[in-house]
Amino acid sequence: MKTLRILLLCVVSCSSMVVSSQESTNEYTLYYSLTELPNALVYVPAPPSPSSALFAYDTAQYQWGKRMRSTERGAQARTHATEDIGVMLKQFSEPFGLVLSEDKTPAIYRLAYRGAWNICFGTVFPKSYYMRERPYVYFGEPTLVPEDEERYKTDGSYPSAHTALGWGMALLLSELNQEAQDELLALGYEWGQSRVIAGFHWQSDVDAARTIASACFARLHDHPDFIADMNEAKEEYARLKNGGDALPTVQAGKQQAGGIYTLQGQPLDTPPKHGFYIEDGQKKFKKSKD
Repeated sequence: MKTLRILLLCVVSCSSMVVSSQESTNEYTLYYSLTELPNALVYVPAPPSPSSALFAYDTAQYQWGKRMRSTERGAQARTHATEDIGVMLKQFSEPFGLVLSEDKTPAIYRLAYRGAWNICFGTVFPKSYYMRERPYVYFGEPTLVPEDEERYKTDGSYPSAHTALGWGMALLLSELNQEAQDELLALGYEWGQSRVIAGFHWQSDVDAARTIASACFARLHDHPDFIADMNEAKEEYARLKNGGDALPTVQAGKQQAGGIYTLQGQPLDTPPKHGFYIEDGQKKFKKSKD
């Protein structure tokens, strides 16, 4: 993954995921600096206090997440524990309906990289201000991703940067492909819930991050470079959506009416416990109820 460089001095990175520097920027510079983004300290409330009803809900959701770890949904949450844009795009390719990668869709990749990271950086100020303790540290328990525990144990929990990155990615791709907006937003939503399942974030961290991501996404639409990148990405998608890299869509699934299939056209005996599939010619999404 290319190094993301921003023209800011002594800035706390987005959940320790990106190293900032004063060096020259490359083609993947952010559209807006931290101070130009909406200030979440103004419009997002402080994290819940331990004596509040909201914190009781946070605790209940943490326990729910622990129960999910041994399920199919837990396995999915493990795959969401990434901030690599290329890896994220590979997972978003399925609901998008097109193979997305830096090589195959360079314009979409550039938009996703610059846009999603810029959205994610909207979480920096509240993270560094509140320095909320993460749930696995609070309870002194292991997570779903033990190799990441040391990395994040001293990093603020509120709000969730991974959630902002995932929800931001869903918003960006939904604007490109409105026909798949429901499926993309469903995955973006679950990306945040995966952080609760993994034990790295409280539910309120995730909820706040979605609000911040939406605010920053709106802000991007005032930047001429973002508008140019979005238009180029739309043109690229229009050229490629009916090509060889297109994945099965709802329309393609209609040729397989009467059966249950993955989005790649592989037959299934029953719908998956969680995720996307095609049944009776319609693309569907099933959410785990456990």
